[in-house]
Amino acid sequence: MRIRTFLLVGALALTGCSLGGGDDDGGRKVVLVTHDSFAMSDDVLKKFTDDTGITIDVRRLGDAGALTNQLVLTKGSPIGDVAYGVDTTFASRALDEDVFAEYAPQVDGPAEYAIDDTNRLTAVDLGDVCLNIDPAALAAKGVPEPTTYADLVKPEYKDMLVVEDPATSSPGLAYLLGTIAKLGDGWQEHWRALKANGMQVVSGWEEAYQQEFSGSSGKGPRPIVVSYASSPSAELDDAGKPRTKAVLDTCFRQVEYAGVLKNAAHGDDAKKVMDFLLSDAFQSQVPEQMYVYPARAGVTLPEAWQKAAPLPSDSAELSPAEIQQNRERWIDEWRAIVQG
Repeated sequence: MRIRTFLLVGALALTGCSLGGGDDDGGRKVVLVTHDSFAMSDDVLKKFTDDTGITIDVRRLGDAGALTNQLVLTKGSPIGDVAYGVDTTFASRALDEDVFAEYAPQVDGPAEYAIDDTNRLTAVDLGDVCLNIDPAALAAKGVPEPTTYADLVKPEYKDMLVVEDPATSSPGLAYLLGTIAKLGDGWQEHWRALKANGMQVVSGWEEAYQQEFSGSSGKGPRPIVVSYASSPSAELDDAGKPRTKAVLDTCFRQVEYAGVLKNAAHGDDAKKVMDFLLSDAFQSQVPEQMYVYPARAGVTLPEAWQKAAPLPSDSAELSPAEIQQNRERWIDEWRAIVQG
């Protein structure tokens, strides 16, 4: 779904790695194909393996778009048993291509994020993309903290914003979709105004956040960046207070889904893995492992998140079907405005 490598301390660096023990002794194995940012607590995974005898073999295939493309291209002979990380922006394509089998996890899932009533994809986590600001840097410039999209085009914010290219970046695409959802027909004029006001565009999140944003360790020149609602929880001072803020009126909600692949070699055990992904044990470690929010309601967030990064309550959303129908056209229109 996203590049957030700096937050994934302890994540496995290998593209494919068996977790929870090997299966050389004839034990059961489920292949879970996912995105590059997937991570899981060793303790939680070990308990699942101890309880079930199932080893989870994790294979990372790039971002959400690359993962979806691989699932579609190999659907006749699936490359795994469970897929995790097809997100809002690509879910309809995966469903249209009939990649997933029907399965409703035995643990109650977050029904409000269901795409349809076929039970082929189940929401596992949420990642809200929105503007992040560096309050100290803004105060030093004598500029108030922006609270809406409209603020960004005012002269006092000239040369302060850095965003990611939606053609090459998952958060960049999510931010573009947020402006479309919130501004409607006015989204194109908004981006024209941002360009005129000195907006910088870079290829990906790492460059935007770690190099150009003044509120990160890179201490770049720009105090406003497109990142995540969860990012301030990683920017705490010695007293435990966040040095950065998310602008909650600019958030767009991305949902990551998982599902059992059609014709999976280990279909029955794949269903047990799906149940595990919705369990309290897995959901409760999602924030600290992958810096996203658990999809199940009632899961307690870490203390730092409760202070610095509570789940936004009014994020913009577009249906996966609408995104699928318009995604490439919207990106092309954005390019004509910003890069033309």
